[in-house]
Amino acid sequence: MKSEDRNDQCGSSLMSGSPGSTGEQPGQVSIGLTTGLEFVAMLAAGNLPRPPMAEMLPFSLLPPEVGKVELRAVSEHRFLNTMKTVHGGWIMTMLDTAMALAAHTTLALGELCPSHETAVKFVRPISADCGELRVTGDVISRGRTLITLEGRIESLQGKLFAHGTSTCLITRRDA
Repeated sequence: MKSEDRNDQCGSSLMSGSPGSTGEQPGQVSIGLTTGLEFVAMLAAGNLPRPPMAEMLPFSLLPPEVGKVELRAVSEHRFLNTMKTVHGGWIMTMLDTAMALAAHTTLALGELCPSHETAVKFVRPISADCGELRVTGDVISRGRTLITLEGRIESLQGKLFAHGTSTCLITRRDA
């Protein structure tokens, strides 16, 4: 396969088995073929297969609202760094996931929103035994071409561990 052929296929199918990809399965839906809120709600309800990344960094997705998503996650020993606290990569990935899903809830049929940039601030370390965490993503602003978001990782009692911001670009699904 030529290099330019591989590049044309990058990002063309956001879910394995989505319509238009090889291995299409009845009942599976690709983002861009439903509204974003419908897509995220189907993920939360378990009516769509979870993306492979969710198997690496497990979390529960609660039912979404337009512009708002909440995940529940438990830090695990396998995510610890050399200082015996949860690795920043896990924290950043959880925030990026929550904010991206919140952005998706605002999308119309045929729209996509790849991340443009994400910034994270670490407030306090997360230990492996801190229990269940609330990871939220909220839309601050949704324009014609750009979605601005904020995210937080907190204990269920509201203790803040990290927060971040992100922007996503709104694009149309290629026909």
